[in-house]
Amino acid sequence: MGTATRTPGPRIDGGGRLALPGLINAHAHVDKSWWGRDWVSYGGEPTTEGRIAHERAERDGLGIPGVDGATAVLREFLRHGTTATRSHVDVDLGVGLRGIEVVTEAAAALGGAVEVEIVAFPQDGVQRRPGVLELLDRAAAAGVAAIGGLDPASIDRDPVAQLDGLFGIAERRGVGLDIHLHDGGELGAFQYELIIDRTVRTGLQGRVTVSHGFALGELPEPRRSGLLDRLAEAGVAWATVAPVRSAPLPWRGMAERGIPIGLGTDGIRDLWSPFGDGDLLRIALGFARLHGLRTDEELTHAVELATSRAAGFVHRERHDLEPGARADVVLLDAQNGPDALVRVPRRALVLAGGEVVARDGELTV
Repeated sequence: MGTATRTPGPRIDGGGRLALPGLINAHAHVDKSWWGRDWVSYGGEPTTEGRIAHERAERDGLGIPGVDGATAVLREFLRHGTTATRSHVDVDLGVGLRGIEVVTEAAAALGGAVEVEIVAFPQDGVQRRPGVLELLDRAAAAGVAAIGGLDPASIDRDPVAQLDGLFGIAERRGVGLDIHLHDGGELGAFQYELIIDRTVRTGLQGRVTVSHGFALGELPEPRRSGLLDRLAEAGVAWATVAPVRSAPLPWRGMAERGIPIGLGTDGIRDLWSPFGDGDLLRIALGFARLHGLRTDEELTHAVELATSRAAGFVHRERHDLEPGARADVVLLDAQNGPDALVRVPRRALVLAGGEVVARDGELTV
């Protein structure tokens, strides 16, 4: 039998621009946005609990979740060079699993140009809302990549019960876990220890992520170093949106131990916050500023967190400009990675799976 040959596509003149792998958004909420609608004034309270309540009261009136809104966000991702994302999608007693259907339809509308992995996310709590665990189990059985959790201590006020329930589903259904954890200090550290113990006990090493995890940047040495050692042994990853007033993560110690760090946009123009534009390179710049990065090596590392180093967050074996990787390529007018990071130039060309999907900041799909 002869060897099959692939017909080469059209030649593209890169014009001497810098080529980066497609950006990977490791923490998004594409189901929540009012992007593309008239301006919505922010009305929530400045607490996690207050924002949850505000969102629950207002989302139906804005048609959230809706296919148009989710598609608009994914188009912004793609326009800025993001070709893969992990998106948390609300699963609760009010919306059921409808948000998962919405995001799946939105991704299909773009023909897979942005590959979307879904995390079924209990934004309104787990233990305090009887029936949510059953919804998460149904979502896991239906094929989501992971299920989520939210502040087991401060929201559900029963961290052992919440984590036992979530890990039970993950172990039984063979899915990952991604737990939003905003609690600071020792309360946060205590919950990390619970997560580590259950990760090892259930054999879920390499399949658990903590999102936000602000406490990790607040703990003193040697408490923090001991936790980093245990997190590395358990294969727990970290996702951050590098918020401006948060404590910097011990990113060097994490890198030395092989703890994956992913960057994400979080919510974009939603009922939690009016901010966000879908540009993950801008998030990488925020990470660099928050952590005081200066050298070319450090700035390049920040770019890699948004590209090649994020492959595992969307279950890619490799994601780089190399044979065997999906042909996701972003061309920018920049001299090198550090230059691209600090200037955040417009994306001149975006390819997804080898196809041109955006040119000069405008989508072609």
